Amino acid sequence: MAYADQQMSGNRITAFIIVALLHLVLGYALVTGLAYEGVKQIMKKVTTIDIKKDEPKKEPPPPPKKLTAPPPIVAPPPKINVSVAPPPVQTVVTPPPLPPPPIIAPPAPVPAPPPPRFQPKGAAPKGNPANWATTNDYPSRALREEREGTTGFRVTVGPDGRVTSCDVTSSSGSSDLDEATCSNVTRRARFTPAMDGEGNPTSGSYSNRIRWVIPKD
Repeated sequence: MAYADQQMSGNRITAFIIVALLHLVLGYALVTGLAYEGVKQIMKKVTTIDIKKDEPKKEPPPPPKKLTAPPPIVAPPPKINVSVAPPPVQTVVTPPPLPPPPIIAPPAPVPAPPPPRFQPKGAAPKGNPANWATTNDYPSRALREEREGTTGFRVTVGPDGRVTSCDVTSSSGSSDLDEATCSNVTRRARFTPAMDGEGNPTSGSYSNRIRWVIPKD
């Protein structure tokens, strides 16, 4: 028999005993002449017995099961075509070897010329070059217009020491001053001719400048 059934049987027995005692008391009250109403009230209070059943203890509900997430969907790997066609085989035709180039002997070295017997020299002026063109040679028109300037020149000197040609290398800005420069230098200049490596006179050149300035009275 379970514990709950045993407890209920004990309560019933106790209730029966109490009811029997009440009947005895009631009978005694009637005998002794107690008031009916007092007995009735006592019976009403005593006979009303609440018998409460012991409710079985409720066990707590089990915890809810955790829902596990479904595994991710994995796409199948792409199919790989393993059978690859082999690369085409190219046949290389090796040309025959070329014949070796002909061996060309280097040219014989040219012998250096013998050193000169004399040190070459350029043409050198005789006298003072300032006397080749003076204020008396000033062009009259340039003098009237009061034009001044410097003319650069280069002359070619022959083996006899005389000027064979004259060129203006820098102009004075006036053509008549430039012409007067070359005209007077060609007419008056004298040179010691240039000398070659054998000590013989040869052609040479000479360069200089003439400054044209109006004379002051």
